[in-house]
Amino acid sequence: MNNKIEVHNFNFYYGEFQALTQLEMVIRERRITALIGPSGCGKSTFLRCLNRMNDTISGTNVEGEILLDGQNIYAPEVDVVELRQRIGMVFQRPNPFPQSIYDNVAFGPRVLSMARNKAELDEMVRSSLQSAALWDEVKHRLREPALALNPGQQQRLCIARAIAVKPDVILMDEPCSALDPVATLSVEALMRELAENYTIVIVTHNMQQAARASDYTGFFWLGELVEFNDTSTLFSAPREALTEAYITGRRG
Repeated sequence: MNNKIEVHNFNFYYGEFQALTQLEMVIRERRITALIGPSGCGKSTFLRCLNRMNDTISGTNVEGEILLDGQNIYAPEVDVVELRQRIGMVFQRPNPFPQSIYDNVAFGPRVLSMARNKAELDEMVRSSLQSAALWDEVKHRLREPALALNPGQQQRLCIARAIAVKPDVILMDEPCSALDPVATLSVEALMRELAENYTIVIVTHNMQQAARASDYTGFFWLGELVEFNDTSTLFSAPREALTEAYITGRRG
């Protein structure tokens, strides 16, 4: 099993405030890694570090390395636009563009000139919607507004939009927090299918979701990675007392 992302002695600062401290982590290729911990512990900040979305916030600074396929993504020569193509993001709340279902999925391939003609673009849209388990529900209404879809469908549309540009990694920041239980289970099942082809990193407050859906889990506390292990071991036999206290509800 290959390492897709390696994190070495990584520190992140908002101005003078150190939000992440000396992180060390390995994210395996084509596996699901969950990041858990209380609000404000740094897990979403870390997720955004993985595709340099925090670059858009003034006054931030990083130390250490995050390697994607062996290359430091914070090296000066890295093309951030290309990086964000390789590492896509699905946000907490579904955020389809106020366009048609088709145009939402076609947006990235159009911007990046990935299709040579309409037939190729049509195929990219179809295959992306199929991969997001949405094609059968929307194939006869592709020109309808994306905002007419229900929340679960909208989130799967956002996943289709993310994978349309052929990323290596998909980041998901609380992707089910705005969904009902049925839609949540649907997205979790989709994650398992996508992990056959993509490396997935998910932030979740739902520890049952982390236990159900992930292969590896990292527990964050006050900007530090307290423990990282395969999910079954971390939940059944955590090494650290703080991890056990958190997952049993005695700390939170």
